[in-house]
Amino acid sequence: MTITFHGAARCVTGSKHLLKLDNGTQILLDCGMFQGMGGETDELNGHFGFNPAKVDYLILSHAHIDHCGLIPRMVAEGFKGTIFSTAPTMDLARILLNDSAGIQEQDTEFINDSREKKGLPPLKPLYTEDDVMEAMRLFKIVDYNEDFEIEPRVTLRFTDAGHIIGSAAVHLSILEKGKFTRLTFSGDVGRYEDLLLRSPQSFQQSDYIIIESTYGDSYHKDLEPLEGQLQEIIHQTCKLKGGKLIIPAFSVGRTQELLYALNSLELKGSLPDVPYYVDSPLSEKATQVLKEHPQVYNRDVKEVMAQDSDIFKFKGLKFIQSAGESRSLNDDPRPCVIISSSGMAEAGRVKHHIRNNIGNEKNTILMVGYCEPSSLGGELSRGKKVVSIFGDEYDVRAEVRVIRSMSAHGDCNDLLKFLSCQDPSLVKKVFLVHGEYDVQTKFMQRLNEVGFNEVRIPGQHQMQEL
Repeated sequence: MTITFHGAARCVTGSKHLLKLDNGTQILLDCGMFQGMGGETDELNGHFGFNPAKVDYLILSHAHIDHCGLIPRMVAEGFKGTIFSTAPTMDLARILLNDSAGIQEQDTEFINDSREKKGLPPLKPLYTEDDVMEAMRLFKIVDYNEDFEIEPRVTLRFTDAGHIIGSAAVHLSILEKGKFTRLTFSGDVGRYEDLLLRSPQSFQQSDYIIIESTYGDSYHKDLEPLEGQLQEIIHQTCKLKGGKLIIPAFSVGRTQELLYALNSLELKGSLPDVPYYVDSPLSEKATQVLKEHPQVYNRDVKEVMAQDSDIFKFKGLKFIQSAGESRSLNDDPRPCVIISSSGMAEAGRVKHHIRNNIGNEKNTILMVGYCEPSSLGGELSRGKKVVSIFGDEYDVRAEVRVIRSMSAHGDCNDLLKFLSCQDPSLVKKVFLVHGEYDVQTKFMQRLNEVGFNEVRIPGQHQMQEL
C-alpha cells in the first residue's frame, strides 16, 4: 500500500492523507481546509491533488475545519463513499460546516463588493449549505474502542485523542497478502492536563504512525495559569484603559475553555465586572453539544459541576446571534470583552471586530492559540505594524497580547507521552504532519533520542510506500 500526504505537510492546516491499498481501495484520513496560507490558500483549497470520486472511505479524526472543512467540496466533486467518525464529531461537523458555508458566502459577497469597484470579476465560495447537507448523509458513527470492519480485511478503531469533544486517534488494521499492517493516525493530540477534557488514551502497537507535531518543540507547563492572565488583561484593557478586548477564538474547544476560565473567576469572586459577548452563533451551538456529552469532562471539571450546574455561564455573558447585533458592538463605545471566531482571525465576525478596533490604542487584541504565520492572527502575534484586512491596510495601534498556554494541542512532552505506549523498535516509520518544518526537525530529533529511528517529514503531495 501507499500513503500520500495532500495536506498538513510541513504546515499546520489542511489535514488530508490518502491511503491506497493493493486491491485498489482508497481511504482518506481527514479532509481539511487550508487556512491562513496567504495568497496560496484559495489555490490549495481548490485542488485536492487526487480524484475525490475514486475515494472509497473517509475517516474523520475530529471536527475542526482544518480537518473536515473540505468534505462538502469533495462530495460536490464526486465522492460517494462512507465518512466514519465518532458521534460528537458528526454533530460538531454538521454545525461547523454549515457555519463555514455561511461565512464563505458572506465573506465572498463582501469581497466581491470591493472587487466590483476595482473592475475585477466576482469570486465563488468553495461550497454552499446545500453541499453540506449532501455530505452529512454519508456519515457513519463508530464508537470509541470498537473494532469496526469497514470492508473485508480492513478494521477501524477509534481511541480518544483528548483534543476536542469527539476527537479520535485513528487505528487501521489492514490484511494484505496474508500479512497484517497496523497504522495509527493521531489526528490532533490533546493535553494530558487539559482544562476540560479527559487525557488521550493509549493504543495497541502500530507498524506505522502518522502524528501531528504542532508544538513538537514547545513546552506548555511552565506558563502562567490561564485565569490569572485573563483577569490581568481584562482589568488592564477594560478597567484602566476603558477599551475593548477582542479575542479571536475557535468556536469549538477554545471558546469553551475561555468561558470555563471566566466562570471559574466568577466562582472565586475575581471576574471583572464588564459585559462579555460571544459573537458567534456557532459557539453557542458547540457549547450546547459539549454540555450534552459530560462524559468527556475530566475529574476536576466534574468536581466543579457538583457546585455549579452550568460551567460555561456567568454574570454579564451574552451570546450574540444576528449580524445586526454583531455590528452594533462596533458602534458601542463602552468597554467590553468580545470572543469571536475564527481563531486565526482569517474569517468570520472577529475579522470585522479587529478591523473596527485595531486603530485605537485603548483596545487590546488577545491571541489565545496557534496561528498560521501568514494568517492575520499570525501577523498580529508577530508584532506586524500594518496588516491587510479585506484588501485594505490598517495601522496596528491597538495593543496585541498573546497567551501561549492556551492550546488544545499537546506539547512535546504530551506527544512523547502519547507515543510511550509503543515499542519504538517495532515501529517501522513515523511520519510527522501538522507542523511547521523547523518545529518538525526538532521533534524528529527528540523522537530519535527515545528510540524512534525511522522518522520522516513528508512534503505536500509526497507519496510513501508502506
